[in-house]
Amino acid sequence: MINAKVEVIVRGFVFSVMTLLISGCSVPFFGGYGANHQSLEDFKSHVEEIFRLQNQMSSEVIMLVESGEENKHDALKLAEQKMQKTCADLNEYASRDIDGLSISFSLHRRVEKSAIDCENAALAIKPLLK
Repeated sequence: MINAKVEVIVRGFVFSVMTLLISGCSVPFFGGYGANHQSLEDFKSHVEEIFRLQNQMSSEVIMLVESGEENKHDALKLAEQKMQKTCADLNEYASRDIDGLSISFSLHRRVEKSAIDCENAALAIKPLLK
C-alpha cells in the first residue's frame, strides 16, 4: 500500500519537474541545475532519486516504529524530524502537484537549492535503521 502511494507521488512529481523544466521556468542562473550544477537530465534523475530515498526512509521509520522496537528510537525520531524539515520544500512541491495547485517559481528554486541537504538528511537515517 505504501509503495503504491509512493509510486503515484513519484510519478506526479517527475511529471511536474519535467513540465517545469521543459517550459523554461527553472532556468539555472549559473551554469547548471542544483548545488552540483548538473545537466538538466542529471538533475531530474537526481531529484527523483532523492524523493524516492526520502519516502523510503519515511516508510522504513514508520514500519520500525509500528514493530515496537525501541532501539535507537530517540535518535531515529530526531533524524526523521530533521529529514522532514530539510525535505519540506520537496514534499510541498509534490503535495501541491498532486492536488493540482500552482507551484511558484520560488518553490521551484527552493527545491533546487535544498535537494542535496534533503538527500543527506535521508541518508543519515539509514544507519539508525539497522
